[in-house]
Amino acid sequence: MAAYLSVSDESSSERVIEKSWFITYCQHVESEDEAKAFLAGLHTQHPLATHICYAYICDKVGNFVRFSDDGEPQGTAGMPILNVVKAKKLFETCVAVVRYFGGIKLGAGGLTRAYASCAAEGLNGAEIVLYDLCAEIAVNVAYSDVKTLTRFAEGKTVTGREYSEKTVFCFRVRECEEETFFAAVQNEFRGRAEIKSLGKKYYPCK
Repeated sequence: MAAYLSVSDESSSERVIEKSWFITYCQHVESEDEAKAFLAGLHTQHPLATHICYAYICDKVGNFVRFSDDGEPQGTAGMPILNVVKAKKLFETCVAVVRYFGGIKLGAGGLTRAYASCAAEGLNGAEIVLYDLCAEIAVNVAYSDVKTLTRFAEGKTVTGREYSEKTVFCFRVRECEEETFFAAVQNEFRGRAEIKSLGKKYYPCK
C-alpha cells in the first residue's frame, strides 16, 4: 500500500464570523472507533455548543468516509469540510468545526463558506506529514560494541535502547530502505550483530 498524507496529531484554530464562534479541530484517526472517540471528547468539552459538524476519512485509501451537518441546513457543513479534506489529499484525518451561534444567521451560502474556510484554516495550521510503511528492527550486539552501535545509530530513528549483557537498539526505517539498513548493519559489524525484524506499521516520516 502506498504512502499517504495525514495530520500528525491534534491541532485547533478559532474564528469569529458574524458573531458566531467557530473552533476547528483536526486529528489523525486510524479507525472509525478513533474518530468517534475524538468526536465524543469534543461533545464533552463543548456541551453548550450549538453545532459540532465534522467530516472524516478514517482509512488509508479514502473508502471509509463520514460527515455530519449536526443540525445545520443539509449540505452546508459536513460536505464542505469533507471537500477541504479531500482537496488536500488527506487520509486518516478527522476535522470537526464547533459552532457557538452568535445570533446572526448566515444563510446557506454563508454557512458553506464559513465551514469550508474554517476547515481550510484549521488544516493549514496543522502539521501534515507523510505516513509510510516502516519496519521495526532490533539490532543486538555484545557490550564491547556499544560505542560502535551508538555511533551507527546517529541520524537514525531509534525507538528503544536496552543495556544488559548484550545491547539492543530498536530502529524504525521505511520499508523501502530496509534492505539498505540490513546491509549497513552487516557492513558495520561484520557479522557480530544479530538482526531481528519486529514487524511493520505505518508511521509519520518527517
